[in-house]
Amino acid sequence: MTADPYAANSKAGKSAQSDAAHRPYNEVTDTHGRIYRVGESDRDILGHSRKIMVYLPWIAMMAISVFEYAYGSAEDTLSHAHGWTQSNTFWILSVWVFFQAGIAFPAGWLREKGILTARRAMYIGSAMCLVGFLALSHLGNVWLAILGFGVIGGIGAGLVYATCINMVGKWFPERRGAKTGFVNGGFAYGSLPFIFIFNYGFDTANYHRVLDLIGCYIVIVVFGCAFFFKDPPKNWWPADVDPLTYGGTKKGAESLAKNPPAVKQYTPKEAIRTGMLPLMWIALVMTAGVSIFGISFQVDFAKEVGFGPLVAASSMGVMAVINGIGRGVVGWLSDKWGRKSTLVFVILVLGLSQFGVIWAGDVKSEALFLFFAFLSGFGGGAFYPLFAALTPDYFGENYNASNYGLVYSGKLISGLFGGGLGSMVVAAWGYNGAYALAGATSMVAAAIALLLRQPGRTGAGVSAPQPQAAG
Repeated sequence: MTADPYAANSKAGKSAQSDAAHRPYNEVTDTHGRIYRVGESDRDILGHSRKIMVYLPWIAMMAISVFEYAYGSAEDTLSHAHGWTQSNTFWILSVWVFFQAGIAFPAGWLREKGILTARRAMYIGSAMCLVGFLALSHLGNVWLAILGFGVIGGIGAGLVYATCINMVGKWFPERRGAKTGFVNGGFAYGSLPFIFIFNYGFDTANYHRVLDLIGCYIVIVVFGCAFFFKDPPKNWWPADVDPLTYGGTKKGAESLAKNPPAVKQYTPKEAIRTGMLPLMWIALVMTAGVSIFGISFQVDFAKEVGFGPLVAASSMGVMAVINGIGRGVVGWLSDKWGRKSTLVFVILVLGLSQFGVIWAGDVKSEALFLFFAFLSGFGGGAFYPLFAALTPDYFGENYNASNYGLVYSGKLISGLFGGGLGSMVVAAWGYNGAYALAGATSMVAAAIALLLRQPGRTGAGVSAPQPQAAG
């Protein structure tokens, strides 16, 4: 006769809040030996619904989106104001991408060691973001601008980005796809107002004031959101979803059937040894490189073809909006289809859209150009939340800040060949050759994504695990 796993593995615990009364919780173990901490609701820990840990990270992500997704629209004015070449402005963004992605793993490691709290990471990040925009505004020397905007601003934005993504994943372990996608989407469409500001209201007469105000806006918004940030306890699982049978809320059960939880909490070393984390890293390097290439060159390509400034700005606006909305849509879709299948689909869409952009330019069709900008924006952002959700699906939540930091660090390589090296390819092969190379790169990335599988679990993982019998 099978004993009640909750009774067999239960114990009394303390509240995650030091100033609260003791609350009981249970630690239950499944057949793989993974421990789940159940019994405490989100309101027990936070004092309110965990939904706030979706909306606050989302708002913060929208604030920092101006760094990457609006920068391309500001390049011409910055070049004239500071006397920079096109190559200078591309390398500033490439260095920013390098440090924005590169800080994810060390920041995650510091957080998991208890050295850096989520709130403190956000505070530090917001101040560094301000420094980044002040540097872009007031430093005419390109090397100082690279240091201020690229290095300091990149680290600051990376701290905010990584903290927000990890926060939502920890609070929604049973249906993280839709929630992670929603938060991640803010990092793209939050830039939309700034894209049009940079295209229509940004010139050498007002660039100091505009950039300074944007820096202040970022620090105020991120600092305000960070005040309420709080991580759940280790191994926490929502009280209304049974981790052993997937019983409980319908949405949670459906998502877990397609995306079963990791069989154990993998440390970064263990995750690397499975071989899946390196595969994810390679796939992200290639896919993010194509995405960054599109962000960096779409406006310039539109102007090169002869499209007017409205079409050029609108194409980037369409890309940013669909990039962001697409992240939320595929996050929800991955809860229904499964994370891996959705990821392969998204990467293929990104690759095909690169060839579509070439076609639109060749036939001089503005409508086709906007359509493929739509598809490129969808594919070029939607893969980020999928990797962000896939990482804890495969390796667990407890070390996710470090594990996802390792996967996301692939973007620092992507920034080099997507932006700076991309400009060299454009110079050597022209826009058509560069876009064709980007499309082929996506096809290879999709093939690599097909090789992914959850470590330690056999089969498709569509059935719930059975409770462990008492020994």
